Amino acid sequence: MKHTKKVTFILLGMFLIAQLIGIFVANAYAPEITSVINETTGEVTTVEEYPSLPGLFQPPSDVSPASATTSIVIALIVAVCLMLLLMKLRAEVFLRAWFFVVIAIGIALAVNAFVIRFPNSFIIAFIIAIPLTIIKVFKRDIIVHNLTELLIYPGIASVFIPLLSIWTVVLLLILISLYDIYAVWHAGFMQKMAKYQMEQVKVFSGFFVPYIRKKDRLAIKKAQQSKSKAKGVKISVAILGGGDVVFPIILAGVVLHTLGLAQALIIALGATIALGFLFYNSEKGKFYPAMPFITAGLLVALGIAYLI
Repeated sequence: MKHTKKVTFILLGMFLIAQLIGIFVANAYAPEITSVINETTGEVTTVEEYPSLPGLFQPPSDVSPASATTSIVIALIVAVCLMLLLMKLRAEVFLRAWFFVVIAIGIALAVNAFVIRFPNSFIIAFIIAIPLTIIKVFKRDIIVHNLTELLIYPGIASVFIPLLSIWTVVLLLILISLYDIYAVWHAGFMQKMAKYQMEQVKVFSGFFVPYIRKKDRLAIKKAQQSKSKAKGVKISVAILGGGDVVFPIILAGVVLHTLGLAQALIIALGATIALGFLFYNSEKGKFYPAMPFITAGLLVALGIAYLI
């Protein structure tokens, strides 16, 4: 096991909570389906509308799930290339501003789902989101960082869920898994991106749990007793990237709208079990692409969901 049991359970717990919040947010933004009758032909068509989503984030009505998937893949490629370019240019200020905007929007969309019954709910959500974003980006409080991560990805997912179907999400998951394998095991730039975010930009997109292993804690305790400095003490860090959190939420949200709540919960559980399997079998000092394992768990869970 790469991390201690306690830290592993903390990561898994945060991951599962984020999935459950994601399902709640997706349900708050559930579509209203109406039937439209063509007076000339008598043909009946169904129309999906998302009145609960704030206006700027309303899905376009004339975009198919296949077209949306293509656009998302292109956008992801551009985002990764832009990130690598900005890393070379050492454009930390621009990146922090970029993260600030994305974080604020993600938190606001998630919080809005909780206060949606109030008038001007999105304004209320933004008022709540801005100070949390400021603390996260500029103060670097570890508790605020992880608590806001629980909201950011459900909020971001709510924008993409209306655009996709189950099978386009599956295709997206497969493509992301292949990218993750290449980025971690072959090119190695995923690790560089994570390190750059933490050390230079000082904003990491994902769960972040620093901890000290038992032998290092004992070394610190002995040093305190002898009133000397502890040498060779290392602070370990357990991380889980934001992409590993958001894509299962997207599938769970689409399944929720298509098949129902029970099936969406199965998706969340399948992703969590698969991530737990990875954590249990991972080795200290090695890096692993999480998405292939999570995708495998999601596909098994999706098969079970269809059988119910």
